[in-house]
Amino acid sequence: MERVVLITGANSGIGLALCERLLTEDSQLRLCLACRNMQRAEAARSALLTSHSNAHVDLLQLDVGSVKSVLSAAQEVKARYNRIDFLYLNAGIMPNPQLDLNAFFKGLFSRNVVRMFATAEGILTQQDRLNSDGLQEVFATNLFGHFLLIRELEPLLSRLVWTSSSNARPSAFSMEDMQHREGRESYSSSKYASDMLSLALNRQKNSQGLFSSVICPGLVMTNLTYGILPSFFWTLIMPVMWLIRIFTNTFTLTPHNGAEALHWLFLQNPESLDPRAKYHSLTSGLGTNYTQPRQMDIDEGTSDVLYSKLLELEKEVRRKRSEENAEEEICAVK
Repeated sequence: MERVVLITGANSGIGLALCERLLTEDSQLRLCLACRNMQRAEAARSALLTSHSNAHVDLLQLDVGSVKSVLSAAQEVKARYNRIDFLYLNAGIMPNPQLDLNAFFKGLFSRNVVRMFATAEGILTQQDRLNSDGLQEVFATNLFGHFLLIRELEPLLSRLVWTSSSNARPSAFSMEDMQHREGRESYSSSKYASDMLSLALNRQKNSQGLFSSVICPGLVMTNLTYGILPSFFWTLIMPVMWLIRIFTNTFTLTPHNGAEALHWLFLQNPESLDPRAKYHSLTSGLGTNYTQPRQMDIDEGTSDVLYSKLLELEKEVRRKRSEENAEEEICAVK
């Protein structure tokens, strides 16, 4: 039976590398690349078909940061497919990253250099903003849009896989400010929230046959990473990073390596997986890729509270969207 795999943010980086690996694993797959920029999605599709000429690769326009786009894309998915075997929740943004250069260079030559690169703790902040739906942009794109997509497609789903980050830290998240309106670590907050949501979904949905997993790709050089520093900085420090990689397994560096855990989960029985684990893509000093589960620092009760708050926000967003649709219909009649 042909398996259907939908991947958000599939046109570049880890998402595109995952597509390549999945098609190499199973040439009979039907891949759906869910992307905001259709020109880039077409380019990604062409690249995949160059290396896998008989592959089945569909495109779907989806901006997970837009409620309207998510609802529209979900309707399109339900019209096309009668099931989604894997939904990879991979799309994410880190807008306006600001690096504390003084702290960065101090850390570069300290014993904490590996942790600094792995978590960006103490050196990286972001300036978030409201989107057209009145939601914080990072929260909407990295978490809520995916949550809404899951809710829309739930009858079709069996496996969810979230691309999280080593930057996901409980200290960056506040339940009283789950959109992170007041903070400056919106990316870290959203990734920790996705870790919590995955656990909550398992607690709520495993009995119904829906399973959720979380991965950490390690330190990967993607467009998101390159946006943190000017290109000449990366040119200067890349030799140092390759040297450090000999001594640590978290520096995966390439999208292919970073997609290791995403690919590994594709091969696993969901009942055998630990719902409290984050599955890490790791690369040895000799270049061998492997996956390792590590327990997440998450309280079950807190994750359930987040799930409830997201359900409340969903109701509010749907009500607002319904009112907007009614106004649009009235304007169309006039």
